[in-house]
Amino acid sequence: MTFTQLEIFVLVAELGGFTAAAEKLGISQSAVSHALKQLEREWGVTLLSRNKAGIDLTEIGKPLLVRARELLGIAEAMRQEISAVRGLQRGVLRIGSFGPSSSLLLLPQILEQYRQQYPDIDIFVDEGPDDAVAQWIAERRVDVGFVVLPDERFDTQLLIEDCFVAVLPVGHRLARQTQLRIADLCDEPFIMTAAGAAAQIEPLFERAGLRPKIKHRYSQILTIIKMVEHGAGVSIISSLALSDQVMDLCPGVVKIPLTPVARRSVGLAVHNLAQASPAVLAFMKTARTLAAASRLGPTQRAPGSRRRS
Repeated sequence: MTFTQLEIFVLVAELGGFTAAAEKLGISQSAVSHALKQLEREWGVTLLSRNKAGIDLTEIGKPLLVRARELLGIAEAMRQEISAVRGLQRGVLRIGSFGPSSSLLLLPQILEQYRQQYPDIDIFVDEGPDDAVAQWIAERRVDVGFVVLPDERFDTQLLIEDCFVAVLPVGHRLARQTQLRIADLCDEPFIMTAAGAAAQIEPLFERAGLRPKIKHRYSQILTIIKMVEHGAGVSIISSLALSDQVMDLCPGVVKIPLTPVARRSVGLAVHNLAQASPAVLAFMKTARTLAAASRLGPTQRAPGSRRRS
């Protein structure tokens, strides 16, 4: 078993084919196929199954893919530590991000500062729903990711806290209220996010013993706001996701605080802080510094970190 074979295995699984993996690595497709066959022969297992739709991981291939990513991550961390000793700052950083909260507000500020300090770090970003980012961290597809806290599966670092707000058309009968209860929204057609924030919004109604009249589900924040603006219903959205730029696109919408206040915490997570590479640790430090200086988002508090038990 070699690290090259492991890298080929991971790339074929992630990209869904030998051709794509070969192009990524700059080698022939036959070389990719040969390396994978050698690995399967050495281990005595079949890692991938071929079908009309493409390539799927076998049952044994799924857990071995996680282990392969783990080994490659440790090897990358070692390379970066050696580079640091030699006075170099090179390496790879894979980041998982979700929606407007992190992708539009937090990540750009952190990356701007990070790239100034570490211009030779090769950065890759994947965006998906909250739960998908958490899954990528668990599977080692990304080195660090933005998550909603708490999350006991990972080592985490708090960056920012915000709260959920009601979103209504400006002409709505409740639009002039200074705050709204969950119960105030139950008689209205409700637009529920189809993204990860639904996992925090739905319990707000459940704890009040209420159920919203859900008429629409959308995964994009801008779609939700536009539908609210056109009178399709009301919604609840994280205040962090409603930046001034987003609100400027929908002048016919107002956001109103909820009572009691429904808070949400957003931070960074890694699978294992003890195994994190220098590039990951530097990224977390940059984010922590910006958060402590109150330069991340409209609502801040001093950052903290938590070590999972």
